[in-house]
Amino acid sequence: MLAQKRQELILDRLFRDEAVKVANLVEEFGVSDETIRRDLELLESKQLLKRVHGGAVMTEKDEKRNTEEKSFHTRELLHKEEKQLLAQRALDFVKEGQSIALDVSTTNTELARALKTRFQRLTIVTNSLPIAFELSEMPQYTIILTGGIMRNEELCVVGEMTETFISQFHIDTLFLSASGISLHSGITDYGVREWNVKKKMLEASKECYIVADSSKFDAASLLHVCTLQDVKGIITDPNLSSEIKQKYTSAGISIYQ
Repeated sequence: MLAQKRQELILDRLFRDEAVKVANLVEEFGVSDETIRRDLELLESKQLLKRVHGGAVMTEKDEKRNTEEKSFHTRELLHKEEKQLLAQRALDFVKEGQSIALDVSTTNTELARALKTRFQRLTIVTNSLPIAFELSEMPQYTIILTGGIMRNEELCVVGEMTETFISQFHIDTLFLSASGISLHSGITDYGVREWNVKKKMLEASKECYIVADSSKFDAASLLHVCTLQDVKGIITDPNLSSEIKQKYTSAGISIYQ
């Protein structure tokens, strides 16, 4: 098993149980104590956990991120009003008849619902089953659902087949979700398989906007997706504090609320 995948699974265990023990991880992954301790040291350096004697526990920021790693249906209920507000703002960056890409996320599912209220003709590329189903009632929408391996818990398709399929397209605008946004780490996310799909969508798109509610700011997840300079701006909800907005705009990052 690759170290990156093992570290992702360690975080999954931590978010589920709120604490992990080195001895249990050694037994589960079949590696040495030293390997697990190096994993925990690396994750602590990224402020993703706090090491304690014999294992690790969640940090205060981890507790916030833990809510983002629940099931898809549970996450739909979290920050729902904020997601609806930012989805309405995102409509200003869509034009009738253009092609857009929406990666799997509860935020982009809200954006899909909002698209139906303003646009009659769109081409949408997505790896999300809920988004494809949501838009299926629009007769003049061309919905391109990527092939791939079904990831049941996220209701999406992923894998090398998905990535190859996306590479065929030239997309006008990508609305990209994120688990973390920070000036230091850029745009970050969880899940190696979804991460690869995000990067392929980014490569295939002329421009990209990040769609993320205000709780995602000043947080870093496990995997780096892109830099803040790789996107045209970040679309978020009105609850983002003026201090955080000022910090990002002073760094040259466009924030839309």
